Amino acid sequence: MVESIEHAAGTVTFCAHSAVPGARCPRCGVASWRVHGRYVRRLADAPVGGASAVVELVMRRFKCLNPQCPAVTFAEQIEGLTSPHARYTPLLRTLLTSIAACLAGRPGARLAAALNIHVAKDKLLELLRGLPELPLVSVRVLGVDDFALRKGDSYATILVDLEERRPVDVLPGRAAEPLTTWLRGHPEIEVVCRDRAGAYAEGARSGAPQARQVADAWHLLRNLAEAVEKTVGAHHPCIRRAFTTPTAVTECATALSGTAEPPVEEASFVLPDGTRDVLGRPRRLVARTTERYTAVQQLLSEGKSLAAISRLLRLDHSTVRRFARARSLDELLVKATNRASILDEHKPYLHIRWSEGCHDIPQLHRELREHGFTGDIQCVRRYFRPFKKPHSPKPTNPPTPAPEPRPAPKPRRVVRWIMTHPGRLAETDAAELKEIRAACPHLDATARHVRDFADMMHDLRGNELPAWMDRVLTDDLPALHSLVNGMKRDLDAVTAGLSTPWSSGQVEGHVTRAKLLKRMGYGRANLDLLRRRILLRT
Repeated sequence: MVESIEHAAGTVTFCAHSAVPGARCPRCGVASWRVHGRYVRRLADAPVGGASAVVELVMRRFKCLNPQCPAVTFAEQIEGLTSPHARYTPLLRTLLTSIAACLAGRPGARLAAALNIHVAKDKLLELLRGLPELPLVSVRVLGVDDFALRKGDSYATILVDLEERRPVDVLPGRAAEPLTTWLRGHPEIEVVCRDRAGAYAEGARSGAPQARQVADAWHLLRNLAEAVEKTVGAHHPCIRRAFTTPTAVTECATALSGTAEPPVEEASFVLPDGTRDVLGRPRRLVARTTERYTAVQQLLSEGKSLAAISRLLRLDHSTVRRFARARSLDELLVKATNRASILDEHKPYLHIRWSEGCHDIPQLHRELREHGFTGDIQCVRRYFRPFKKPHSPKPTNPPTPAPEPRPAPKPRRVVRWIMTHPGRLAETDAAELKEIRAACPHLDATARHVRDFADMMHDLRGNELPAWMDRVLTDDLPALHSLVNGMKRDLDAVTAGLSTPWSSGQVEGHVTRAKLLKRMGYGRANLDLLRRRILLRT
């Protein structure tokens, strides 16, 4: 029964007492009406009208009438309002638990303060850890993937029910043993969808031998793209030659014009290959890459291990491994020199204007600004500095200018063209890809194999995989050969991945959400707290 309501200093206080004549002992259940004493209990409640709310209850302590009961006295509890040792009403406790499940510690405390609820971050974490575990359910199709708790240092494994589209557990690490133990407790699992990690393959094989393993199609396509990128990098010199050599049509047009004079010197335009700086000197990155590649290959020929080379050259082990696995220096220089620039999309226009005789850098910069270029004039000036030559007097009868070479596309752009469906390519991109395929038989074979693999994956024709691998092995494509050898070691799962509609797409979505929850904890939350927030699906 409410006796009075007070409002002072932004807090609403409800003064009340119980109107029930007696209470039952929580130990023995015997009713008692003998009051031993009274005391005032303060409970925080949900805000009222934007102000903090406090309930002041006059509580009674009763004497137990059962002489056999170990409790001599006991305090009454009001159903729906109080519980032993609680400082919050059930309504406020539910509200704070929801805030903790959504935002955890510090962010939750800040939101609660904005709602005029005073609570410490540690109390929110305590409420979150006090939530009961979700009941175990039967899982038929399981998705498995890993995510980083601290990238390069510690990881965790998330398990997702692909039919119910919800996470069912989070395991520490990404080794085979935790997954094996968990799978042994769920013999009802029929399908395990995973990436190409060997640890998960071993864990699924040991923990659920009855289940069919399915390699995720997206990871298979990603592995193929990585092999294509290595192949394009190894054959990028062929692409450069194709784009810097005049085409047969242009040569014929020049011959029919009847002019055999060489082009004027100032109009010649030599495309930079990325190996020299603006002053024409070899770039430090190119020189360093060449020096390291030579040193690593020399030590390998002497029988040194990668660990020993790493110590001798004082290089990271992954760097030494990259230089050791490179088939040629060109493969490394392609990655080192072909980097994206804000000027890349405007270079064809610059080449046309330069060949037309416009060598005024401010004028070129103004024209680029009209076309949407956001860089400054120094960017344009640095680009033309290596090949801008002194002006020479123009002849009376100017000869026909030489065919202008085109900039070779970056390796990653070529990879994107090869990996994209031909029907979704722009006309210019499709034309350049056709020219690249005509200039390099290896890249032509690579594009053909990629198209066959994509069609096989789209139509779920996994039974054609052995024939596809045989066709790949007949061509001189070492990167694709390595991919095929890896597929042979996991042939059943890869075939299932190309034959069934199951994939890890929704698992990747839950991984993205887990990373968001991890970052919201600012890296301070332990795995048990992160696991609880992931499984709550808030």
